Amino acid sequence: MKIEILEDNGSSINFALKDSTPAYANALRRIATNHVSSFAIDRVTFYENTSPMFDEYIAHRIGLIPIHTPNDGYSETDEILFTLEATGPKTVYSRELETSDKEVKVENGDIPLIKLSAGQRVRIDGKAVLGSGIKHAKFQPALVTYDQVGDREFNFYIESFGQMPPKEIINKAFAKIKEEIKEVVKQAKKL
Repeated sequence: MKIEILEDNGSSINFALKDSTPAYANALRRIATNHVSSFAIDRVTFYENTSPMFDEYIAHRIGLIPIHTPNDGYSETDEILFTLEATGPKTVYSRELETSDKEVKVENGDIPLIKLSAGQRVRIDGKAVLGSGIKHAKFQPALVTYDQVGDREFNFYIESFGQMPPKEIINKAFAKIKEEIKEVVKQAKKL
């Protein structure tokens, strides 16, 4: 199996996977999409919300904001606190979410969350946790597609949502495949 980088602009990557099978190409796509862990705000507590928007609507929007996910040093039991306090009139943007950990932060600060009129106020805490796309789509780190261009050749396109670079996503996906294969071999030896 060989990989040839066709294009890499930092936020997306296009590469050729050669001498592979459709089953392996699809496994790589599915694992990169659903099994590479990333941070997302999962639980939101509202202390004050005088806006016309329901708490659930705002919580859903906050949960979909890409959160920078460092390569290592965090586990699925870690919780990173984000706070937001805003008073209108103004448009509240994702950059206003303050983090308790400078390494785990909002990746794109230009996402509008809510528009507040004069006197309207929101005061919120959100907890970001590591999760995978199996749990919820907000944890998916990228869009991953491929086309079969030959008998045993596939062109992959990976566009990161911002949590981590696309090369890191694909490396984590390959590592996950290797880990899963080791587990299958281990279980097969017990038969």
